[in-house]
Amino acid sequence: MSDPFAFLADAPLGTRVVVRTRIHGGYTDALGFLRSRSAASVSVETKRGLVTLLMADVVAAKEVPPAPAPRERRGSPG
Repeated sequence: MSDPFAFLADAPLGTRVVVRTRIHGGYTDALGFLRSRSAASVSVETKRGLVTLLMADVVAAKEVPPAPAPRERRGSPG
């Protein structure tokens, strides 16, 4: 597995990423676009808004492909 800290330091801002962080009782993922970074934290723009993640809590990170195009709803005219 690659080093998540090196990946986050080198990934261009705007890259679509998933970052796994340690939380009380387990882990959580932030999926979105890398917007900023510092030695102490990274910010990821998710569907729910901008989240700031402490680097001390990061356990994994990687680039992910673009989201698939929305599917057409069944029964819709067209």
